[in-house]
Amino acid sequence: MKHKIGFNKLNMMPAHRKATIRNMMTSLFQYERITTTHAKALEVRRFAEKEITRAKEDSVHNRRMVARKIWDEAILAKLFTELGPRYKERNGGYTRIVRLGERAHDAADMVVLELVDRKDDGKAAEREKRKAEKKAKEKAQGQA
Repeated sequence: MKHKIGFNKLNMMPAHRKATIRNMMTSLFQYERITTTHAKALEVRRFAEKEITRAKEDSVHNRRMVARKIWDEAILAKLFTELGPRYKERNGGYTRIVRLGERAHDAADMVVLELVDRKDDGKAAEREKRKAEKKAKEKAQGQA
């Protein structure tokens, strides 16, 4: 029976698994969106949610506890100055997993792991604006 299995070993040695999760968490906090396999995303999400919860309250103790997992000082600062305050009113559920389909060579389920309410720096608004301009231009050419 497979009762009480607490986590997915991801077919890695413990040191490799911990390093992979640390690196993926750092990338998630840096880019606020990463593409990975479904199994890895579920594991990274477990740890990332706990770190964001700690970052909601900026104290020396919380910084030291998070710094055990996030070694990049710039990302650590971003976590406590931007991400923690952003999710101050939210009680968990800071990440979202969106399925992409299967990877070509080994058919692994690929997903996008992203932070909820992430900033996209106006790129989406810029794209929508360009689409609207292009549509209006085509409409004007079609009527003229």
